[in-house]
Amino acid sequence: MEKIAVLGSTGSIGTSGLDVISRFPDRFKVCALSTNINTGLLREQVKKFKPKAVCIREAGKNDGNWGRAKVYEGEQGLCRMLEDMEIDTVLVGIAGSSALLPVLTALEKVKKMALANKEALVMAGDIIMKKALKNKVAVVPVDSEHSAIFQCIGNNRKDLRKIFLTGSGGPLLKLKKSGFRHITLKQAVNHPRWKMGRKISVDSATMMNKGLEVIEARWLFDVDIKDIKILIHPEAVVHSMVEFSDGAMLAQLGACDMRIPIQYALTYPDRFSSGIKAPELSKIKNLSFYNPDLSRFPCIGLAYEAGKRAGTYPSILNASNEVAVKEFIEGRIRYMDIPKAIEKIMGLHRGIKGPRLGDILDADKWARIKTREIFECCR
Repeated sequence: MEKIAVLGSTGSIGTSGLDVISRFPDRFKVCALSTNINTGLLREQVKKFKPKAVCIREAGKNDGNWGRAKVYEGEQGLCRMLEDMEIDTVLVGIAGSSALLPVLTALEKVKKMALANKEALVMAGDIIMKKALKNKVAVVPVDSEHSAIFQCIGNNRKDLRKIFLTGSGGPLLKLKKSGFRHITLKQAVNHPRWKMGRKISVDSATMMNKGLEVIEARWLFDVDIKDIKILIHPEAVVHSMVEFSDGAMLAQLGACDMRIPIQYALTYPDRFSSGIKAPELSKIKNLSFYNPDLSRFPCIGLAYEAGKRAGTYPSILNASNEVAVKEFIEGRIRYMDIPKAIEKIMGLHRGIKGPRLGDILDADKWARIKTREIFECCR
């Protein structure tokens, strides 16, 4: 039995992951689960999967008896749980930069990491991938785009020329530029293809998610930023593509269901039936691809700039974005204030090349403080 920990088990990735795991009772044994605040759903998961340990990340949210499961609390508690438990595979479904330290901790213990978090790689991709290589941990991406690339590349990494990250364009794809001044939260989170949490839904609306995915792909596949392109693909059938040195291109197609890349990551290198129906190609009349409009989606350009500058700039980009998106979700700023704030913070930052973990965490903290200061001054 493969012992598996699911971090962020009550979120969209975590619940889909547990659905996949439940299909393979003879292969996987859930040994640890974690949530931020959703203890009600976590309790149901504990009853079903009977893990040896659980972690509630937000202090004060531990609301009772968890049976035989050992209970950990807070970010340090999550890292201790990973250190204490015997784990073969970890599914990282935690959103945001808070996944960084648990990811680094897990890389000391596991044989395989199914990684659904962008931000950890954006902040510290060099450190993470070097540690994975040193400890012989297979890092298998869960994001649909990066899973597609991973599957297309196979063992031909040395022949890779370009990566094409596809994106549906999000909920604002057809909105005229003049309408961007009055975008509401309801508009921003109304994604046409995927059901996601509010933060990643807003990132999809600004297309910052695509920018973060470019930096993520740079580290996962050891490709120069300039060789990673974004293509808008409204039909969302092709999840991403690659081009090889001889001019051949490979694409991965599939349904918009995260259980497919999650299952592939968990069972890699094996494939099994998922019970999910593939798209009927005869019913698809068009597959269209075009370049994103950077004048309407400036976050893409900011992400490319951070990726090219490297060092601590990606951490600055991510931290400022997280603060700005939270402010927008809570109704304190306008949609277009998000890229404006990020651009200003990146302009103020003095980057560090080849940063250590401490430098990255310091940059993250600085960017959060400065971004909040910008918004407070404007109120």
